[in-house]
Amino acid sequence: MDMGGVESMKLHHIGLATSNMEETKKYLSEFFRIVDVSDTVYDENQGAKLCMLTMDDGTLIELIEGDVVRNYIKKRNFMYHACYQTDNMERVIERFTKKGALLVSEPKEAVLFQNRKVAFLMTELGLIELLEG
Repeated sequence: MDMGGVESMKLHHIGLATSNMEETKKYLSEFFRIVDVSDTVYDENQGAKLCMLTMDDGTLIELIEGDVVRNYIKKRNFMYHACYQTDNMERVIERFTKKGALLVSEPKEAVLFQNRKVAFLMTELGLIELLEG
């Protein structure tokens, strides 16, 4: 398929909404081999507690707890977002918004990612996070 002019976006992690991070870690460990768990951090820019789990195959799962995910949890929709890493965040945002996506959160520094910028968009694919490469 010709992808002429499309910026590279690599799947980085999936984000799961949780009302109890410790219980969710225990639940996931019953089904997946978790080889690393980051420190839990509170990110004021995101308004959430965050933690990254690494599976034995390298897959990353971010746990998100706080007001930002409360409505997802009420609807029992725990799959919160997919995150894609890109070297050209502004261009990717522009391309999505031209196709009708809504920029939910402007690019801002993220504590969990060593202050690399993240942005959130509501797209036809659902909520996606972009992570600065």
